[in-house]
Amino acid sequence: MTDTKNTGDKTLTASPKTLTLKRPAESGVVRQSFSHGRTNAVVVEKVKRRVLTPGEAKAQSAPSAPAAPAAPRPAAPTPPPARQEATPAQSQQRPAPSRPAGGSRPGAGMVLRTLTNDEMGARAQALAGARVREAEDRKRAEEEARARIIREANEERERLAAEARKREEDARRQQEEEVRRRAEVEAAKRLGEEAPPPAPAPVSTSAPAPRAPSPAAPRPRSFEGPSPAAGRRPMPESEEPARAAPRRMGPGPVRPVTPPKPERTRAAPTKERGRLTIATATGGEERSRSVASYRRRVQRLTGKGAQEPKEKLAREVTVPETITVQELANRMSERAIDVVRLLMKQGVMKKSTDLIDADTAQLIAEELGHTVRRVAESDVEEGLFDAPDAPDALQPRPPVVTIMGHVDHGKTSLLDAIRHTSVQRGEAGGITQHIGAYQVTSPLGGKITFIDTPGHAAFTAMRARGAKSTDIVVLVVAADDGVMPQTAEAINHARAAGVPIIVAINKIDKPDANPGKVRGELLQYEIQVESLGGETLEVEVSAKEGTNLDRLLELIDLQAELLDLKANPDRPAEGTVIEAKLDRGRGPVATVLVQRGTLRQGDIVVAGSEWGRVRALVNDKGDSVQEAGPSAPVEILGFNGAPEAGDRLAVVENEARAREIADYRQRQKREKAAARATVRVSGLEEMMSQIKTAGKKEFPLVIKGDVQGSVEAIVQALEKVGNDEVGVRILLSGVGGVTESDVILASASNAVVLGFNVRALKEARDAAERTGTEIRYYNIIYDLVDDIKSAMSGMLSPERREDFLGNANILEIFAVSKVGKIAGCLVTEGVVQKGASVRLIRDNVVIHEGKLATLKRFKDDVQEVRAGTECGMSFENYQDMRAGDVIECYRVTEVKRSL
Repeated sequence: MTDTKNTGDKTLTASPKTLTLKRPAESGVVRQSFSHGRTNAVVVEKVKRRVLTPGEAKAQSAPSAPAAPAAPRPAAPTPPPARQEATPAQSQQRPAPSRPAGGSRPGAGMVLRTLTNDEMGARAQALAGARVREAEDRKRAEEEARARIIREANEERERLAAEARKREEDARRQQEEEVRRRAEVEAAKRLGEEAPPPAPAPVSTSAPAPRAPSPAAPRPRSFEGPSPAAGRRPMPESEEPARAAPRRMGPGPVRPVTPPKPERTRAAPTKERGRLTIATATGGEERSRSVASYRRRVQRLTGKGAQEPKEKLAREVTVPETITVQELANRMSERAIDVVRLLMKQGVMKKSTDLIDADTAQLIAEELGHTVRRVAESDVEEGLFDAPDAPDALQPRPPVVTIMGHVDHGKTSLLDAIRHTSVQRGEAGGITQHIGAYQVTSPLGGKITFIDTPGHAAFTAMRARGAKSTDIVVLVVAADDGVMPQTAEAINHARAAGVPIIVAINKIDKPDANPGKVRGELLQYEIQVESLGGETLEVEVSAKEGTNLDRLLELIDLQAELLDLKANPDRPAEGTVIEAKLDRGRGPVATVLVQRGTLRQGDIVVAGSEWGRVRALVNDKGDSVQEAGPSAPVEILGFNGAPEAGDRLAVVENEARAREIADYRQRQKREKAAARATVRVSGLEEMMSQIKTAGKKEFPLVIKGDVQGSVEAIVQALEKVGNDEVGVRILLSGVGGVTESDVILASASNAVVLGFNVRALKEARDAAERTGTEIRYYNIIYDLVDDIKSAMSGMLSPERREDFLGNANILEIFAVSKVGKIAGCLVTEGVVQKGASVRLIRDNVVIHEGKLATLKRFKDDVQEVRAGTECGMSFENYQDMRAGDVIECYRVTEVKRSL
């Protein structure tokens, strides 16, 4: 029977089954106990039988009427047909015993009345409430039984654990007592005294201890076979009659009585019997088990090993800048899962293959009790340069002098006069475009190393490198020109390097020479010469006539003595790359100025991102030498690539370290190039600059030169050429001739290949003809920059310029069929021309800009109308003209722009 209860609608629905009355039952829970501490709860119901009265008994035994169907059982008779329109649910909820045809119950003098609908509803609600309460009581009883089972299981577990602890304690005490007793026996034997009787061992309450056999009287062994009782514990005499089972009398077979097995004692501390030998039978001493054997026995019986904590080993962990979690765990000898778990506790979700930084790795290692030694990739360069020298190992060295000044002031000519050579004639255009290093002998007998630098504005980096690697700067100023921009720049480079300056006033042989003007102009740059009461040395020279050259060399020697220049020649060499180039016959060649130590053939050197073994050393005169000491300029052959000018050179102990340093520097260069290529907008100004350069036109170039310094100067000069609309994009710049790969790269980007003092290979020329790539050759940097500037000027959009023609007022608007609206106008200023651009102005606001379609005078088309004349006008694709508007006529011209 199911009922559905809705709020406000008390409708009962019943299943078509017949209602029966169940016997009253009382439920209870019985707990069953099994071995090994297992229990089970069983719900038991006790059914009560109904006691019938004498009248009810007669009614049950009396036969039923023929019309009434026979009841299947006395407890649930078949109900009569429903009356008074009773529902099936009411008929099921209203069971009644069978009655005779007369309608009266046998044995009773009353007639049962039919229940009303309200009574039936109340009875149904009572039954439903009883079922709900019964389900709740049953659920509550199950929960209580479950909690009781859990509680009893915990109590049983605690009891077993307590018993095990008690047995272990008893075994330990018995073992200690046995050891003490044996120690007393040994002591008594040594002292010759009679051994005291052994003290009785404490008896365990949990299990009786087995008896130990006497070694003096061994048990006789039987050779007829083992006895049935062998291996069993001897039974006390008082227990034997009680354990004997009475013999069963009768015809049935007699079951043999199986004696109960003795309780096994866990972790028994007594000694095992062992094998019976002559030594054990005749020996006076009893063999005892070792402590290690006892521990192994306890571990076997308890089923687990001793939980002894391992000693934690603290290690020194080397942590680089980045490291994987697995590698860090391996270096600490820890499990990777432990490191990952520790990272999770600190809020870092990482896998074993993920990278972590050095700070996080240090925290993890210190948390696990290890010490950390931080290393970085830059440590490969540690100790490469600037190692201190002992004062007693220092020896005097020649000074390094750099000649600086403005272009065409006679620097190279002065050096040629000193060296008695003609370097200046070999330079293209008569200007120095390469940095050179030479060594000469002074009149006093000492050696002086000269470094010649270009004076052109594009060679700023060369001058800066020359100033950094020098001891003295000779500032050459032309007596006829005076101080020029590059002269001031050379002064700033010398001051930045912190080196003294010697002023050489050149070209005094010219008629218009004015040395006094030069001294006065130098005062503007805080250089006061000795003739004006200052400390700066000066000398008037003439490179053409050879005047006062010895005086200049003496001043250089004097300044070097004041500086007290010394270096240690007995150490690995260090120096600076002044210039580098790619020679077709000799490979990469670097001009190096040795600053410390001695450079020898066979040394392994590193310069920038390139390394190699020195195959040959060539001095400034072109002769091969075996070694080069401090302040000596030499050319080195043997690099695997051309280093960059300005790189520092050092000698290393082996190729492995050289390769490691070179690889590290190459990675640094790639990372810096990638960082420059990545566009990062961090502010409003940068965002606006990115917007401006978004539509910027680019002029792609591939540049190849003879030396690294010239290529660098060309790149820096071309990067300054351009504006916001057009700029240079350098695809490739390098040292050496133009190769086929350079031409292919240029053709892919529609670029121009520039060769400075180099030529293209045959394969490159063929590739250029096939692809139509242009290759241009230059030997003067002026011409190269001017050509690129003019080519970039052609890429600029022309400038639009407006020329005012005249104004006209609209007097009347005429509508002409097939033509549209015509404006009758009066030209008030200038002239109006047909085809010119016009603006329609209404109330001083420009309404329309377009072209003038027709211009008529009366009915004739005219080309122009001058001021004071009336005419008719119409616009292209525009008809909204009104009287009173002003027409402004103008012409647009385009002007070519240049950089």
